[in-house]
Amino acid sequence: MTPGINAAKKAGIAFSIHEYIHEAGAPSYGLEAAEKLGLPPEQVFKTLVTQLDHKQLIVAIVPVACTLDLKALAAACGGKKAEMADVHEAEKATGYVAGGISPLGQKKKLKTVLDASALAQEKIFVSAGRRGLEIALAPNDLLKLCGGISAAIARH
Repeated sequence: MTPGINAAKKAGIAFSIHEYIHEAGAPSYGLEAAEKLGLPPEQVFKTLVTQLDHKQLIVAIVPVACTLDLKALAAACGGKKAEMADVHEAEKATGYVAGGISPLGQKKKLKTVLDASALAQEKIFVSAGRRGLEIALAPNDLLKLCGGISAAIARH
């Protein structure tokens, strides 16, 4: 059980857990999850921790086959510049290790932005809190649990 799974249980939302064997050295955690679970990459999302204007940490959630548009993220958050956060800072703030950062059950509640493409999916898959463990849930439930917003932040 991870804090992410506990948060979903506590909220009483519909979700399912999907586990696979993570292979050390996989070039992309997200694409590995999509491949091993037999899912289309547009349904599997990666959780990235960024920093807005050298101050505030922001969680960005984008499809695994896409890249994060940092300018679009900054605009969606009312900032001037977004950049990837230091891995150590991201792990410290979320309580998860890189490659297993879940948008749910983080140690520190961070502002969260989900790519708008997620809203076209009935359910999406995000990390459940460790490498090799995904949680599937409705995108609107994810937004409610995180107190997040949706915006076009991915480069497809």
